[in-house]
Amino acid sequence: MIVVSDTSAITSLLQIGREELLSRIYSDVFIPEAVRNELLMEHSAIPEFIRCRSASDRAEVQRLLAELDLGEAEAIILAKELKADELLIDETAGRRIAAREGVNVIGLLGVLLEAKGRGIISSVRQIAEELETKAGFRLSNAVKEMFFREAGEL
Repeated sequence: MIVVSDTSAITSLLQIGREELLSRIYSDVFIPEAVRNELLMEHSAIPEFIRCRSASDRAEVQRLLAELDLGEAEAIILAKELKADELLIDETAGRRIAAREGVNVIGLLGVLLEAKGRGIISSVRQIAEELETKAGFRLSNAVKEMFFREAGEL
């Protein structure tokens, strides 16, 4: 499976030391150049399994810039160009626009559910708590309840 990621999910996983989840779920993890640049502003290195690829259709990226930041716009276009199975993005506007563009989206919580379903992790609750306390990942009580129920941890 191929995934293209926006910045926030990778940053959150790096902050809690769980970035390897992506390489264990996906055969290929791609980021566009803008995301690489954003990641390198906050992190000294990007994991080796993450590959950077340019979004070729700059006109399409430019079109999306009216609604999104550069990283999100490039990620959506790159996902379309690579025919990625999923785009990993958590921002509401980015998810909405990606869906409008015909791109399948998954959020970080979806990745955790997939990891639990494959037996890669035993508890999504523990990782969600780490994301909140160490990475500043914000989850409403309603989202947590739904997420933990789906994971069989409520």
